Amino acid sequence: MHFFRSERVAAVVLAAAAVIGLAVANSPIGPAVIGIRDEHPHTGITVLDLSIGHWIADGLLALFFLVAAIELRHELTHGELDTPRKALAPAVAATGGVIAPALLYLAIVHEPAGNVGWPIPTATDIAFALGVLALLGRGLPRRVRAFLLALAVLDDLIAIAIIAAFFTRDLQPVPLLVAVPLIAAFGWVSARRSLAPAVRVVLLVAIGVAVWALVLSSGIHATIAGVALGLVFSPGPAHRTRHTLEPWVNGVVLPLFALSASMVAIPEVREGGLGGVFWGVLIALPVGKLLGITAGALISRRMMPASERAVALRLPEVLVVATLGGVGFTISLLMAELAFRGETTLVASATLAVLAGSLVAILVGGVTTAVVARRMRVSS
Repeated sequence: MHFFRSERVAAVVLAAAAVIGLAVANSPIGPAVIGIRDEHPHTGITVLDLSIGHWIADGLLALFFLVAAIELRHELTHGELDTPRKALAPAVAATGGVIAPALLYLAIVHEPAGNVGWPIPTATDIAFALGVLALLGRGLPRRVRAFLLALAVLDDLIAIAIIAAFFTRDLQPVPLLVAVPLIAAFGWVSARRSLAPAVRVVLLVAIGVAVWALVLSSGIHATIAGVALGLVFSPGPAHRTRHTLEPWVNGVVLPLFALSASMVAIPEVREGGLGGVFWGVLIALPVGKLLGITAGALISRRMMPASERAVALRLPEVLVVATLGGVGFTISLLMAELAFRGETTLVASATLAVLAGSLVAILVGGVTTAVVARRMRVSS
């Protein structure tokens, strides 16, 4: 699994999974495969009565959010965001990269049923964006990757807040109240060096599963459990856990989610037409991200003291980050499912738009990255 630690490999595998999912869904075996994805395995427990697709999106994807939260905590304490001054530029750029796509989407989509999809184009996919940069960005200064990573991590934090605030339905406070002390217990157990390693692992897994089930039954999207556990995880064990899970997340969890989420029957969309939701996401994802991140980065540059502007990103470097920021993919696909849950045609339209918009961003971002990197190699 060490193979899947590569950012380039992770991006390629993710893209391949999405292409395969779309191809299978529109093949003769498509209805049968989609039927399998929508099957509900019998568990005998009401709260766990989930389809296979939801087990992937609500269950396995929690591991991705756990790893992302561990990385976020590291960046906030020891990485690129460990001081307010370091976090300023990517924070302003990330905020712009959320506001602009949302406003652009709402300017295009006027139907009340479609307006709830405004969060879909606000996300940046870390794996894809860093993969394209690693593939084509030879010669770019390290500050470009650091800025893109910080922006994507903050973007994920905003996405987590959006999921918690806007996609919580029928909130049940009791399971949530029970989950809170268990989350604290998870952090306490992870920091207990006196416990035998095997005992600590068993306890952490048991508590983690219990927290996930409680968050799921509370009405909050279950992936939030991964975020909460990642943020309270003791740094040493958290680092080892991330190192262990990272190749599995890149090689299994994210591709499985991409495969499942991209199983969209195109004729299903044609029946309803490619309406405002499709065009809103398709335009807002690459264009909105480009405008919002660029504006945010330039505004943050003006906010810096004159002595620090020399190390800030220059406009060509900002354009690299801004174009790659339009690759929404994983989180955008999740947002599409959450925003239009139960509305099959709208989910299909939004999913196709995410795939198409991310493809546009990959192409534009890839060309921009290659051109800027080549010019820097020539000039150095």
